[in-house]
Amino acid sequence: MQDYIIFTDSTADLPQDIVKKLDVKIIPMELTFDGEKYFKDVDMDFKAFYKDLKNGKLPKTTCTNSATFFEHFEPYLNKNKDILYICFSSANSRTYECAIIAANELNEKYTNKVTVIDSLSASLGQGLLAYHAAKKRRNGLTLEEVRDWLDENKTKVCHLFTVDDLFHLKRGGRISAASASFGTVLNVKPILNINDEGFLTPKGKVRGRKTSLQALINEMEKGWVKSENEVIFISHADALDDANFIADQIREKFGVENIVISYIGPTIGSHTGVGTIALFFFGSKR
Repeated sequence: MQDYIIFTDSTADLPQDIVKKLDVKIIPMELTFDGEKYFKDVDMDFKAFYKDLKNGKLPKTTCTNSATFFEHFEPYLNKNKDILYICFSSANSRTYECAIIAANELNEKYTNKVTVIDSLSASLGQGLLAYHAAKKRRNGLTLEEVRDWLDENKTKVCHLFTVDDLFHLKRGGRISAASASFGTVLNVKPILNINDEGFLTPKGKVRGRKTSLQALINEMEKGWVKSENEVIFISHADALDDANFIADQIREKFGVENIVISYIGPTIGSHTGVGTIALFFFGSKR
């Protein structure tokens, strides 16, 4: 195994068994909920978080500041380890900007270096990049080789998702109040993706929950590229039954058995709401 450390942050929503197995270091994000700060959102009870969210409690998120990166990176730099950090999309947070500031300062101070990659991804899309990066490290690829692979392939990670409650998209300015109200009355469910610049964009809309889940599968069929050692990631906001439905459909339709299902963590979930389902895979393009 190559001797460098791979970091990502908690917005990657990687399940703990993968984090431990592949030795990926996680930087937690800061979340304020009813005035109380949770500096380690990964340690929160996710099911309880979504129960609070459903009951009307409104969390606030902030980007990770440069001091946090110093705290996490310096112990490894002091041990002469290089660091590859796969960061939350710059389109959705200032976290990448703060990481670059910290990396520049640390790279002046230490012989070993910090390399920061803008994932242009979120949730398990970001997690999928970290997963493959860690596997490539295990297979002997150098930091530079993994860096180049990430830069070449990050815009091939497809993000498809639907939300069950339009309130949080409205709250975040993604849709207007009128659209949210009209859509709720008509039971309209948006189908969304992340574009090459890392921004949330609409792909369409359908009527009804089950139709929206099937629409994710239909969209995947248009762009999925089969490859060796294929893995599909599905994340959910306290909607495990729907995530399992998507997984069963993928197994039947595409013959993929390696499917990872994980919670959408509190940081992403604060902006998408309860019931969100997201599907991630490699395609020819986003």
